[in-house]
Amino acid sequence: MKVMSESMVKKVNIQQWIEIRNSFDVNRSIGFVPTMGALHKGHLSLIKKSQEENQITLVSIFVNPTQFNDKNDLDKYPSNLDKDMLLLEETFSSDIYLLVPSYDVLYKDDYNFRLSENSFSKELCGKNRPGHFDGVLTVVMKLLNIAESKRAYFGEKDYQQLTLIREMVSVFFMKTKIVAVPTVREKDGLALSSRNALLTAKHKILAPQFYTELKLHSDPKDTKLRLENKGFEVDYIEDRNSRRYGAVKMNNVRLIDNINLREVVK
Repeated sequence: MKVMSESMVKKVNIQQWIEIRNSFDVNRSIGFVPTMGALHKGHLSLIKKSQEENQITLVSIFVNPTQFNDKNDLDKYPSNLDKDMLLLEETFSSDIYLLVPSYDVLYKDDYNFRLSENSFSKELCGKNRPGHFDGVLTVVMKLLNIAESKRAYFGEKDYQQLTLIREMVSVFFMKTKIVAVPTVREKDGLALSSRNALLTAKHKILAPQFYTELKLHSDPKDTKLRLENKGFEVDYIEDRNSRRYGAVKMNNVRLIDNINLREVVK
């Protein structure tokens, strides 16, 4: 553990960040990493990339209720701000601004205004999670406007979300560049996710088969059948735009993943 006389993590609310942001020289680049907390190595890879490419890095932690269509899912979502701050302190040796907004300030309209996309957001994860991507796009637009960063960093694990955010930034003429960072995986192939912490010991052993099966079969129907035979509850396995997307549940824990179709074993 690093011994520090002063915290490297500068925790701020929205108004404090705006004042700090406005005090910076206009030529200083800001990188932004929005998260819902329960930080892991995947998040750390985003922050590291931001620090490599920018002079200032802002990380946000906000478990966004508007993107959960299932209240039980929201209630059990892992959250430990003190643990997250300690991980940041132990990992990074330069300052990180940590934005922790409150719902009342971020949603001062109580979600009366919201952003919707009417095509790709209705497929895949959006098909059985009504309103999910409305919540995602709305909160990301708010956070991007607050951050006013030159770049914002998102992992490729949620490639549908990444695609929608890129399109949102483009069609609304927003200045922030969206930077994709490759999925970070365990040695067994399981994509890192905050939800992995909710898996039982038994399901942690089985979960890596999700990624393995995504790559093994040229027909997504075969992949779906084999995953079901292994005990997964499959939401979807579908090919879109040169990628294979998948979502499964294990003991009510939802996992998503995707691969480039070039990775599929023919």
